[in-house]
Amino acid sequence: MAKVDKKGIVRGKAGSVVYRGYRELNIIQGKPRKFEQTSASIQASTEFGLSSTTAAVIRQAFEPAYVHRDGEAVSRSTQLVYRGLRGSLTASSGQRDLHDADLNSIIGMDFNIKSRLSEVLQVSQRVERDEEGRLSVFMGVLNAKTDLRVPLSISKPVSKYRIRFSLIGFNFRKEYYEYLEVKDVEFRWQGKLEAQEIRFDTRPEADQLLMLSVSLLAYSETRMEEGYVLLNSKEFSPCSIIAAFHAEEPGEYPAGPVNMTLDEAQQLRGESICNMCYEGNRLLRDQERRNIKMPATTTTITTKQRPKVDENKVHFQPGKRVSFSSKA
Repeated sequence: MAKVDKKGIVRGKAGSVVYRGYRELNIIQGKPRKFEQTSASIQASTEFGLSSTTAAVIRQAFEPAYVHRDGEAVSRSTQLVYRGLRGSLTASSGQRDLHDADLNSIIGMDFNIKSRLSEVLQVSQRVERDEEGRLSVFMGVLNAKTDLRVPLSISKPVSKYRIRFSLIGFNFRKEYYEYLEVKDVEFRWQGKLEAQEIRFDTRPEADQLLMLSVSLLAYSETRMEEGYVLLNSKEFSPCSIIAAFHAEEPGEYPAGPVNMTLDEAQQLRGESICNMCYEGNRLLRDQERRNIKMPATTTTITTKQRPKVDENKVHFQPGKRVSFSSKA
């Protein structure tokens, strides 16, 4: 039975309708309904949950690179990871993670859509990987006057820019990621750069999936001891993943909770290695147990309706003069 409270808000159930209050509003919604959920729909739900926790790890790892992300970065990154999983040619739904995914969906992922890297930094970049796994970035000629699209609030006080390349290795099955190397290229506010190669000296581990991001950082010169103040903000903080490479030997899926132990080589660089807050392996184990118990049955559950995921909805567009590509 629905009743009106002292504030005039209707609360309670009336037939198939539920009334509740939120601040000064009266909310009316339908009651949760029962429906038959097939094993295929459970797999799809598992995969979307895995996409969400995977995207969260990527955002966490690249936080020092993007500095400020926009409010839609969570849903956008989840959708791109989900698309990559759906594009896998090596494993089926409910039995795959990012190591099986089509990584082309990750390339071009912007962390701040208010300042897309491809629109702000209009210079060509090509990424290559040699036989030993080391990366090189070939960057074209840059003229700060013509190749940067920076808002007046940034360009007016800026003294110098820094293009930062951040390389991170991931292993979602061992539940760790490692900050491998950072390369910076600096130039004055109206400076020019010749075409150049930025080479990474680090040789990644065979079990690491590699992602490389590019950030544009703007600085204003001051009389303070530090010398410069970072001008990046929520409105301007361009950062995008420009390359991603599969691990050569990602390892097997863990049969139980992962308690990562560092080997001798990893102990020497332990400060750069981070444990993931990752639930993907647990979701896959739960899915495997469900498949064993009910391989072709359906289950009745009670839940609220959720909006369908539009896997074709992508929020980034390539810039006119920017070319992001990777070559294995």
